[in-house]
Amino acid sequence: MTLFSSISTPVAALAVALAFAAPAQAAMPAQPALHVTTLDGKTFDLAAQRGKWVIVNYWATWCVPCIKEMPDISHFVATHKNVAAIGLAYDDSEPADIKAFIAKHPVVYPIAQVTLDKPLKDFDEPRGLPTTYLIRPDGTVAKPFIGPVTAASLEAAIGQP
Repeated sequence: MTLFSSISTPVAALAVALAFAAPAQAAMPAQPALHVTTLDGKTFDLAAQRGKWVIVNYWATWCVPCIKEMPDISHFVATHKNVAAIGLAYDDSEPADIKAFIAKHPVVYPIAQVTLDKPLKDFDEPRGLPTTYLIRPDGTVAKPFIGPVTAASLEAAIGQP
């Protein structure tokens, strides 16, 4: 008796159908592209940041851990000249509402909005927020973080104090 011979045909058919029905997510490229318009109307191009570490941070206005980590990321960027960041508001709120939120919670890095119906092509959709990708100076992904980042976790990943 094989492993599958004990599974009924309808159950097996359902399992196959579900496997094909699940959206297939392509693997994130080792050197992802990111070209977005920020809330202040400027362009952020990840490729233009080569030579620096880049923090790509998905967050939302309703996400308490996201709000808690934003000042830490901002301070880290402000105190490390070889580090840049982009905040990606993964939020279907109106842009004016996100701008008002940023006015109350200012950061030193640009913010762009990514809506749920238009995810970024080269980045995996977050499975939870906050989600952060640390990009090496050569443009490759050094480390993904699910959950809040801290100065200590960023320093450990970059390998510098």
